[in-house]
Amino acid sequence: MNKLKPVLAAYLVSVSFIASAENTDILTGDVRLSCEAILCLSSGDRPSECAPSIKRYFSIKEEKMKDTIRKRKDFLSICPSSKEKDMPELVNAIANGAGRCDAKELNRVMRRTKVVKKCQKTGLWHNETTCTDITINYIEPKKPKYCTAYEQQGLTYQVDQVKYVGQPDQGGRWVNIK
Repeated sequence: MNKLKPVLAAYLVSVSFIASAENTDILTGDVRLSCEAILCLSSGDRPSECAPSIKRYFSIKEEKMKDTIRKRKDFLSICPSSKEKDMPELVNAIANGAGRCDAKELNRVMRRTKVVKKCQKTGLWHNETTCTDITINYIEPKKPKYCTAYEQQGLTYQVDQVKYVGQPDQGGRWVNIK
């Protein structure tokens, strides 16, 4: 986690260990996992210590994506630091973007279809035109707004990023880059 933004890391770590007014309790259960998930999902590095919180976060699934996002945001919001300055924006960006902005997922959700009319001259003297509709599949080269918000949120650090390579009409796609 050494590549995390130092201010966020220090802040969340201190909050993770201080829970009561007497400053003697350590956060446990979902409250602890929530704080750790914020820290781990804000970082491009995810050491093994992140596994329990990341697993808990991504285990939250509902039938509709909007419900999954809402429940994941609710989970992150139980961390005491989630209400502090700039943190609600971070929680929102994580809930909307984490796990949804890698190349594999972008290639899946940004898949589009369009129908184009292809015409060609036919007949002995090419004086007739025959047209057919052709369906073309392509991947949209513009990131969704939730990915831009997640990546450009001031408190996140992403090691793996994605870029679009090629042209949409010639097999263009999203690829992960370091």
